[in-house]
Amino acid sequence: MDNPAPLPFDLTTIGCGMLPKAALALHKNVNNTVYFRYMETSRIDWCRSIGCTPHESGEGPVIVNAWCNFLQQLRYPGDVRVQHHVTTVGTKSFDTYITMERTDQPGVIWAEGGARMVWIDFKDNRSLALPDWLREKIG
Repeated sequence: MDNPAPLPFDLTTIGCGMLPKAALALHKNVNNTVYFRYMETSRIDWCRSIGCTPHESGEGPVIVNAWCNFLQQLRYPGDVRVQHHVTTVGTKSFDTYITMERTDQPGVIWAEGGARMVWIDFKDNRSLALPDWLREKIG
């Protein structure tokens, strides 16, 4: 996937993260679950940074789909830079796009992924329109 354009929001949430030695496969390549952990950490940090967390009112974001394309194998040791973008903003949901690169090879994307996030009412378990304050922040 080419980098999506336009990107109404771009935030680096993980400056550098050590590739975890405990999550290595046979040939020192990082297990695929680690890529999803990096994306989850990025998404949570981003959500917290803009106040997009579950609210006392019983509303908040949930993920309904997550994906990752493993373009190259990340290998131990190394540091990873993760960038989080918001792409499509709908009435009740928005899509994220995340890239991962090694800090010793800036600009080379090793993996890309994303998620669709939907705003819901937790009590009624139904989707709601994105709040105006969130829509203003993400585009």
